[in-house]
Amino acid sequence: MVSFGAQMRWRLRPVLLVLLGCAAPLAGAADAPYRWQNVAIGGGGFVTGLTYHPGERGLAYARTDVGGAYRWDDAGKRWVALTDWIGVEDVNLTGIESLAIDPSDTSRVYLAAGTYTNPKVGNGAILRSQDRGATFQRTDLPFKLGGNELSRGNGERLAVDPNDGRVLLFGTRRDGLWRSEDHGARWSKMKSFPAIASSSAAGVPGWNGEQRIGIVFVEFDPVSGQPGAPTPRIYAGVSTQETSLYVSEDAGRSWKAVEGQPVGLRPNHMARGSDGTYYLSYADLPGPDKMSDGAVWKFVPTTGAWTDITPAPQSTDTEGDGFGWGAVTVDPQNPQVLLASTFTRYGPHDDIFRSTDGGASWQPLFARSYFDHSISAWTADHTPHWMADIEIDPFNSDEAMFVTGYGIWASRNLTAFDDGTSRVQWWFKNTYLEETVPLDLISPPEGAHLLSAIGDIDGFRHDDLAVPPLQFAGPRLTNGESIAYAGQAPAIIVRSGTVRHRNNNEVRAAYSLDGGKNWKLFASEPPEGEGAGHITIAADGKRVIWQPKNAGAWITADFGGRWQKVKGVPGTAVIEADRVDEGIYYGFDGATGKLYVSGNGGVEFKEVQGAVGEFGDWFRPELHPDPQRSAVVYLTASWRGLLRWSAGNLERLPSVENAFSLGLGKPRQGSTTPTLYLFGQVAGKTGLFRSDDDGNSWQCIDDDAHRFGKIYSVTGDPRLYGRVYFATGGRGIVYGDPR
Repeated sequence: MVSFGAQMRWRLRPVLLVLLGCAAPLAGAADAPYRWQNVAIGGGGFVTGLTYHPGERGLAYARTDVGGAYRWDDAGKRWVALTDWIGVEDVNLTGIESLAIDPSDTSRVYLAAGTYTNPKVGNGAILRSQDRGATFQRTDLPFKLGGNELSRGNGERLAVDPNDGRVLLFGTRRDGLWRSEDHGARWSKMKSFPAIASSSAAGVPGWNGEQRIGIVFVEFDPVSGQPGAPTPRIYAGVSTQETSLYVSEDAGRSWKAVEGQPVGLRPNHMARGSDGTYYLSYADLPGPDKMSDGAVWKFVPTTGAWTDITPAPQSTDTEGDGFGWGAVTVDPQNPQVLLASTFTRYGPHDDIFRSTDGGASWQPLFARSYFDHSISAWTADHTPHWMADIEIDPFNSDEAMFVTGYGIWASRNLTAFDDGTSRVQWWFKNTYLEETVPLDLISPPEGAHLLSAIGDIDGFRHDDLAVPPLQFAGPRLTNGESIAYAGQAPAIIVRSGTVRHRNNNEVRAAYSLDGGKNWKLFASEPPEGEGAGHITIAADGKRVIWQPKNAGAWITADFGGRWQKVKGVPGTAVIEADRVDEGIYYGFDGATGKLYVSGNGGVEFKEVQGAVGEFGDWFRPELHPDPQRSAVVYLTASWRGLLRWSAGNLERLPSVENAFSLGLGKPRQGSTTPTLYLFGQVAGKTGLFRSDDDGNSWQCIDDDAHRFGKIYSVTGDPRLYGRVYFATGGRGIVYGDPR
């Protein structure tokens, strides 16, 4: 064990800067310095909307709440990400509030992009494409959007006039109804729309305070107009339990409430049959967090008749407080065929109901369904939920797609259900739609190249990066939040997280002695704290320091048999174990900018003289011990740069203006220092950089087509030179190799 008392000294070395990619114009794939791919998980996030194009078989789009938008590649049988070009400066645009296609043009697609409406983020934007999302033009909006807020599964708020593709309408949460007459380039507010769309009557309590939901769908009636001229009849639905459905007969110049409509519930979807009949799904709340009441209604405009066609009584929910209806759709080839999805129906489970007589009678599908989990085997442990949208292929009545909180299911033989005995075959149509939110990554020097801690779905051992893995075997966490391996005994791995429904005080940390193949819970938790937090393990695998949420730091030598409070370091500090010497731990407190070191196995820390500088409570630094050199650790210090501490000396590595996340990987041939992978700012450019010479020079390795929004948990591979992994805020885990 080692103790340190040396003075900390600042030293800045001369700068040699190499910039490729980040400083260059948009490069083609062959010119990009790296090849980027997703680590296959196969699902994991909330897909909020689906759209088939009526003009071309196999052309479809999907939107997500935090992970951008996708186009289905029917030839390749996979989804293609459309928004990876969005960088960290525009990360708020990775949440897609709504998506629209031009029914008369198979090349045009539009995205209403904006994740949150809170004051800390920028306004939303309309992203418009003339090449199916290969490239986009952008129009900034004067208001915010809420792609990851309540009602995000409602819609669609954005719609293109089927008779005049120049005209688009967009229903907002707080700012009424907007119109464009030039393919979405310029927008103006339609002051004729009733003010109720932006009043407090449309608000609901939510995790973001009182949320206004506003206009949740816009629906053009195509047969009311003529090609080449704006469609006169338009419907718009407002999320309110009062009067909620409005119609215009003059292309939006004036609006009135539709007569005879139901009240007391909020509409969330409106679908038109080819015979001109409309179907609407309703719930008491906008979702997706909760619904406890709902209905499905049929509306015939020619007669003005409204009919309640709700498939099943609410009393069938035997284990909850009722449920809502998430979506309704009509078969484009047969207006009598309907599908409707339940929402938060906990007893016995959510289901999809099918009608072949316009809603007069219904049958639940899942009792006679088979779900094929072979593509993503981990989905076998999950049941469909958050079914906020469902659509039937306009060219194939056997295929319907529906969304869940973890991906997309599609049917292969939907019409076979109608014979009364056949089972509907469902497959997980989610290939390359990677929308997880990873919270921590490790790449040990032996065993699997990558292990992950993932929000909502625990985590994985990734033995093959191209094949969706099984979730960790053994005790299951809801959120996997932190994971670490022992530097000299890498088969020993620990992880911590949260449990959504915690019964019998389950311990929220686990350990593995075989490289993450099998796991056991810790014997107990520290006497304080709320699980999750940060966890690290000594180089020899014999001592673990866990910093649960709101608890400070605790150490155990027997995987939770006994806990001892760590001394000498603030509870807000981030603690990491040295990768070589089992006696050394490091702690860095972002609030004060102070560095602490323990030389006695983590029992007690001492402050290293000379603080880095205060940051504030918001700053969460990273500590990265050198995998080959004891008493060497790298610190990401935001605008104070990238620092390296070695036996009492602190250096700021050259030319790094902002250091957000760092990973250490295998040295290049002939070098003894780790390859550094930095997400940060170098010479005024923000991106992903690599240094092969311990920070003396940097090469930018991303490109303008691959920026992936928010990047964090950057991780180098200790066995493959040039291989880097990183987490994203909604595009899953990405890895790159040099070309």
